[in-house]
Amino acid sequence: MDNRLLQVYLQQQTAPRFTENAADNWVSYGDGEYRNTYPQFLIDIYNSSASHSAIVNATAAMIAGKEIHIEEDSGNLQAFVELKKFLAQVNRNGDTAHELIVKFAFDLKLFGAYAMNVIWSKDKSRIAEIHHIPVEQVRVGKTSESGHVEEYYISSDWSKYRQKEYTPRRVAAYNAMDRTEPSQIYYVGIYSPGMEAYYTPDYTASTNWILTDHLTSEFHLSNIANGFAPSFWINFNNGVPTDEERHKIEHQITQKFTGAGNAGKFVLTFSDDKNSSPDLQPISLSDADKQYTVLNELCIQNIMIGHRVTSPMLLGVKTDGQLGGRDEILEAYELYSNTVIAPMKDIVLKGLKMVLNVNNINLPISLSEVSPLNSMFDTSILEDVLTQDEIRAELGYKPLTQTQNINSRFNEVTALDHFISTYGEDEDLDKWECIDEQEVSLEDEHEAFDFEYNLNKLVEKTAFVRTGEARKRGSKQDGFVEDSLFRVRYHYEGKSKNHKSKRKFCQKMIQAGKVYRKEDIIGQRHSLSNIPANKGFGPNGADTYNVWLYKGGVNCHHKWVRKIYVTKLGEKPNYNTDEVINKTKARARGFRPEDNDQRIYQAPIDMPNQGRLK
Repeated sequence: MDNRLLQVYLQQQTAPRFTENAADNWVSYGDGEYRNTYPQFLIDIYNSSASHSAIVNATAAMIAGKEIHIEEDSGNLQAFVELKKFLAQVNRNGDTAHELIVKFAFDLKLFGAYAMNVIWSKDKSRIAEIHHIPVEQVRVGKTSESGHVEEYYISSDWSKYRQKEYTPRRVAAYNAMDRTEPSQIYYVGIYSPGMEAYYTPDYTASTNWILTDHLTSEFHLSNIANGFAPSFWINFNNGVPTDEERHKIEHQITQKFTGAGNAGKFVLTFSDDKNSSPDLQPISLSDADKQYTVLNELCIQNIMIGHRVTSPMLLGVKTDGQLGGRDEILEAYELYSNTVIAPMKDIVLKGLKMVLNVNNINLPISLSEVSPLNSMFDTSILEDVLTQDEIRAELGYKPLTQTQNINSRFNEVTALDHFISTYGEDEDLDKWECIDEQEVSLEDEHEAFDFEYNLNKLVEKTAFVRTGEARKRGSKQDGFVEDSLFRVRYHYEGKSKNHKSKRKFCQKMIQAGKVYRKEDIIGQRHSLSNIPANKGFGPNGADTYNVWLYKGGVNCHHKWVRKIYVTKLGEKPNYNTDEVINKTKARARGFRPEDNDQRIYQAPIDMPNQGRLK
């Protein structure tokens, strides 16, 4: 037979198998081209298919929610405070618990599992830190005689694990009964039939369609990038060369006329006709445009089926023939939430709940929901059917207070000037002696703690009797008489004496040199935190915010300083001033029911993200 047809490439494409094989000290994960690197295959198809990656990203965000919600405190104030403190920082890197949850949720959706590194305290009595480990770096060690996994192996690149810098590192499996090794790995995922060591993602059955989506996009890209597109039959009519010459001609044509995406996509033949001009005949597909349109629709449909997405509108994709009614979207969201999101939320929280249980912080927690309403309607529709506060609630913002108006043109300088002149006080050093001055910190005063009231109350309870006439409290707006021995005020100061204020808010507060009651800073309708005195510098660009915590806003270099005064009037009892103040500070340390209190003593410039909320 005269073999004049040199080559036709009809390569078979299929997804690699997610097999488990015993190898070395660990169980190999994957076969063929992705031998022991099946997780890398999942990363590759995630990066190559727009539809697939959109579903993974959206689902992971729904699983993680906006925050970790403590359902109730059960009256256990100590456990509540410990839980809030732990959730605010779970490791030495400063990660919050929710930041890890976001990573766990993404890994669970993409890989079907996630891995958490548990660090025991020095005395092994509790879990001191938890870290996220990219699940593609984890390989399961061989099971023991009892059938339990006792170790895992970590490598940043399993395709190069024989190289020294990628040598797998052994880490013990999590075991609350055996805390000998300080670092352990907790590995959990979605139940996968046929798998003993690893877990597979819930969309495994649709991986061929994800590959098809990727190859379809590559084909169209090659058509655009390759000037020799779509495909050609090339025939030389000047005789049949030898095999070696044919291969050489083929290589030269490939190098000159085709790109990497279309290499080998032509048919090359030779004939004995002495006509030296080759014929170039394009090979066209009948109704190619219709075929690829149908193929694209099939890909999207089957990818969504594999992910159990009932409506593409949940992901922001509107298809022809769908009206996108409110009820339809809500029904689709409820079905997807109940069948996909809720079970994965339970798996994502499983590791964190285990940690809290070991640390004896047994308060119920959950992940907040992410509402689909934000992407259902445009702004004009929302404005027609929802109130201003309802729109803010859907977008995740708090309702406006009565003193706030989003359309108000109230001048922030005027508002601040009015506050300073009305509620700011000059130090009355003729009647009051300043005996203590200290930067406000979480260690000795909580946001909700009334230092002045407790200071005077402590004097009264410890039977410190004082004489002399009753005096006014000193604040111009009080209007009542109180027999107070101590007065507590707060002064706005820079982190350093050399710092120069650039914001009008900070400049005016520093220049005024006034002192303020805490209830004038936060807690009352007239408080500084409830007027737009520093527009746009609050978290997320808010006009009003908690000035007690965030001072002059994001990136601010200022702080609050507490000043304690004792009266100079009347006869004073024989008491130890330092003892009274220290006892009050001790009480303040034990009253911390609110979250984020560590921000009180920090200037926003020193806070994570410079005082911005993520």
